[in-house]
Amino acid sequence: MATIPEALAIAIQHHQAGRLQAAEQIYRQIVKVDPNQADAIHLLGVIAYQAGNLDEAVASYRRALELKPDHAKAHNNLGVAFTRQGKLDEAVACYRRALELKPDNAEAYSNMGAAFTEQGSLDEAVACCHRALELKPDYAEVHSNRLYMLNFSADHDARSLHEEHRRWNEIFAEPLAKSIRRHGNDATPNRRLRVGYVSPNFCNHVVALFLLPLLESHDHGRIEVFCYASIHAPDEITERCRARADVWRDVRGLPDEQVAEIIRQDQVDILVDLTMHMADNRLLVFARKPAPVQVTYLAYCGTTGLSAIDYRLTDPYLDPPGEDESSYCEQSVRLPETYWCYRPAGETPPVNALPALEAGHVTFGSLNNFCKVSPPALAAWSRLLQAVPGSTLLLHAQAGSHRDRVRALLAEQGLSAQRLAFVDSLPAAEYYSLYGRIDVALDPFPYGGGTTTCDALWMGVPVVSLAGQTAVGRGGLSILSNLGLPELVAHDAEQYLRIAEELAGDLARLAGLRATLRQRMQNSPLTDAPRFAGNVEAAYRQMWRRWCLR
Repeated sequence: MATIPEALAIAIQHHQAGRLQAAEQIYRQIVKVDPNQADAIHLLGVIAYQAGNLDEAVASYRRALELKPDHAKAHNNLGVAFTRQGKLDEAVACYRRALELKPDNAEAYSNMGAAFTEQGSLDEAVACCHRALELKPDYAEVHSNRLYMLNFSADHDARSLHEEHRRWNEIFAEPLAKSIRRHGNDATPNRRLRVGYVSPNFCNHVVALFLLPLLESHDHGRIEVFCYASIHAPDEITERCRARADVWRDVRGLPDEQVAEIIRQDQVDILVDLTMHMADNRLLVFARKPAPVQVTYLAYCGTTGLSAIDYRLTDPYLDPPGEDESSYCEQSVRLPETYWCYRPAGETPPVNALPALEAGHVTFGSLNNFCKVSPPALAAWSRLLQAVPGSTLLLHAQAGSHRDRVRALLAEQGLSAQRLAFVDSLPAAEYYSLYGRIDVALDPFPYGGGTTTCDALWMGVPVVSLAGQTAVGRGGLSILSNLGLPELVAHDAEQYLRIAEELAGDLARLAGLRATLRQRMQNSPLTDAPRFAGNVEAAYRQMWRRWCLR
């Protein structure tokens, strides 16, 4: 009969090997024998979190901390669960306590940086990453987190972003170049291609929602689709993605080297990264170059920094022809019309009448992730409220101190609290209904919207956008140009304010746009999945022919 420490060690081995059911069974047996076994209770919380059961995870972590208040890992993991729940102030408090107990905890600094990012506190987030990297210089995940954060900063232009990404490549990817082997793929230019998509987000995530129209419209006579998925909590979207793949590989928990070998054995011709430097990326799989042609697409339109990735998909608006492309490590391949193919996340309500007609004032809104709400954007929006008497602003932000920060900023400009409202994250149906309260949507900057911009337009709400100096700041330009509405795109902050103010002063124009925007979307390249898939497949074919002529 194993002792509790022996049983716990066995369970942890199962857990680390990904045998979660076996691990959970032993943890529960331990707790049954000793209800006060804090480590087993904490690890049950980890398993609950990995299964997406956040409330159960929080309850387990709290119970473990009642029994063992100095359990630094439990404080850290409770913070992670709170971050997922949108309880950001509580999360930061947990990370601070974890760091009091273990000051050299690089993971806690990294996690605290993620919470600060969600609060829109970018300077604090970057500082946390720096501290984590001081403690653990080879922490590739934190390096990636920091690179992704820098896209939200008004202080970084395309050139400085390029330099930061190149540094990541030199540290983490180039040492793996020795593992790259010659590819023996059949170099027939027009044969059926094996295209592999790599992502942790084949689930209810914006990446999968944009990818689904492409997966569902691929010509399987010309393209054999492989999906390499590392999903923590599969869902209904996962099953829809799986149904459209010719070959589905669950690579969750497998080391990068093994995943690269699986892809090589599958003889994939074109391998597509869908994550870049976002969470749970597999860039170190791509660094080993398991496929002869490698592409990055969809996560966000920027650069990975990897010399092992050959191409990046973009469009003529995100990257206007003739622009300097030296800030990208990959070669840009422009889809002829749009980078995105849009489909609403679920059933959407009909477009309602212009809310200003009933409310008696104009409501501006931005339902983007709050991390995109930069100080320059907030400053512009406060000026807009001052310029449009009686107008109000609706923002998406979880409850917490960051809301107070916005209220204080507006109060400094003499704007009353009644002119600002916040909404939490909501189920899809309720989220779409919120657009029934908004007359004009405001695209944040320097990192603009993609999904949220499309959602607003689908719900009849015109979006005012500021075309930025990087591709992630030109999403609005791309989307609005594809709708034939480039006049809603500004090229400096003053023009941005002028466009929004003029829209707010012309209710007849707003009502006309509201009545026609959904039809515009339906008639545009943005929602034509077969046409979009054909353009993507043509881009793949062009890449492949180049490789065949090498």
